[in-house]
Amino acid sequence: MFKRLLVPLDGSSLAEAVLPLTRYLAERFQSTIILFHVVEKAPPGAVHGEHHLQQVAEARDYLSRVAAQLSREGVTIVQNIHETQDAGVAQTIRDHADELHADLVVLCAHGRGGLRDVLFGSIAQQVIHQGRVPVLFIRPSLLKDTGVTEIKRILLPLDGLKAHEVAIPVATMLARQCDAEISLLSVTPTAETLPIRDAVASRVSPRTAMLALDLSARQAADYLQQICDRLQADGLAVSGAVLRGDAASIMKETVAAENVDMIVMATHGRDTSDARWEGSLTPRFLPMTSVPVILVRSTPESHE
Repeated sequence: MFKRLLVPLDGSSLAEAVLPLTRYLAERFQSTIILFHVVEKAPPGAVHGEHHLQQVAEARDYLSRVAAQLSREGVTIVQNIHETQDAGVAQTIRDHADELHADLVVLCAHGRGGLRDVLFGSIAQQVIHQGRVPVLFIRPSLLKDTGVTEIKRILLPLDGLKAHEVAIPVATMLARQCDAEISLLSVTPTAETLPIRDAVASRVSPRTAMLALDLSARQAADYLQQICDRLQADGLAVSGAVLRGDAASIMKETVAAENVDMIVMATHGRDTSDARWEGSLTPRFLPMTSVPVILVRSTPESHE
């Protein structure tokens, strides 16, 4: 259960755009919201055109104001401020997620410097790398534009790997608490969207490659049907689809077509540079997603 939600804030109104969705989750799960700020070494004077928090006392006053606003709406609030030392901001968040017994880290990635000095998704990848706590990755521009404050449809991408099934319990828990439907999705490649190492082999024997891709799609359909039947037997509203093409692009299209409110997906938690080099789905998909994403790290044990 998401009983303790860790929310790093940098003092900007843009970062505060995550609070409505965080409050919605807190109400659904009867959670405590932990407002968290890292006082950085030599912080910039401004963030997104607003004054940047410089001192511990200033950060304390700021978090108290945010807490007072949320508390008036019946949400339990805890405040925590940390002065970063040698560890980076992502490492500090990761360490405190464990120390504060957080069940979910709510991250807003944007801008430049510290919490803000990232491509979309890289802070989330850094926090989840070697961490145990799932990360809710939110693009504040989305929430600012659409006001997303509830979850009615959850997209759960699966690829048949046991390691990635760690996302299933999180998605089902979320569906039960939010009275939401789950859309299962499996994406198998076409000859045109094969990874480079496989595409080279397919050119040598295109017919064999095509037969292998067709078999992969049938196996994916069987696998997804088993998951769908199991979740439906547990009383959940679940549907499933196997589509072919580039996984990141297909997921983006599915989000729009099915009015998805939340995505729950597993990640190996590699750092961003390694993940991009290996063609990992997460860093390719996060920059293009239009909805919040919960990233669940697959552990070494889940690969067995």
